[in-house]
Amino acid sequence: MVFFNKKKQERLSNDSMENGVHMITAADPNSVISEQFKTIRTNIQFSNADTTYKSLTMTSGLASEGKSTVAANLAVTFAKQGLKTLLVDADMRRPTINATFSIANPKGLTNFLTDRNFDINEAIYETSTDNLYVMPSGPVPPNPAELLNSKRMDVLIDSLEKQLDLVIYDAPPVLSVTDAQVLSTKVDGTILVVRQNIAEKAAVYRAVELLKHVKANIIGTILNNVEPTDGAEYYGYYGYGYYGESAKKK
Repeated sequence: MVFFNKKKQERLSNDSMENGVHMITAADPNSVISEQFKTIRTNIQFSNADTTYKSLTMTSGLASEGKSTVAANLAVTFAKQGLKTLLVDADMRRPTINATFSIANPKGLTNFLTDRNFDINEAIYETSTDNLYVMPSGPVPPNPAELLNSKRMDVLIDSLEKQLDLVIYDAPPVLSVTDAQVLSTKVDGTILVVRQNIAEKAAVYRAVELLKHVKANIIGTILNNVEPTDGAEYYGYYGYGYYGESAKKK
């Protein structure tokens, strides 16, 4: 099934891998866009009154929908609230964290998953934002899905949840590889990023179906790159909105 037309496929680039993602919440914390991220943070926290999410997976249907940008900016927003937050680059095929946070030749997730003697502290890096830490993906492995589905990954997730307030995993797109499905079964909640005017309905529906197939706890979707209404250029680079279960049923 074809989800994107040729024109939209051409928009896929390696820019975020080479230059990192736009950290608006760190660069301009008082902007309208940063306020939208605060709203998303609040909606996530109150999406289930009986649950405190300790781990979240961020994914999308296909590439270039902005899930890495959303994951990084959300991580900053949670950290600024005083929560000890870790952003993990679980997208081993198209990593962005090392470029975003200027980490040269980083050791990361794959080092821990493939080396039983590896000290996980060597893969966790402080950032210029208080309470925010990052874990790069590390060297590109030949078997990312198998590593994410390993018992060693289970041990890591459990250990991180005990030491941190929140861990956000930036996972690959659902329709490209199985990594996000695997990871979504191990965390407290999964959020699907959907880019306006890029994602096709069929792709979004299929992504949700695949996540539900593995019984992922989909707590909502984030509509990315929303066009401002009423000619309000004030919204600038990106617009975001958080939508719960009702949106997925439409």
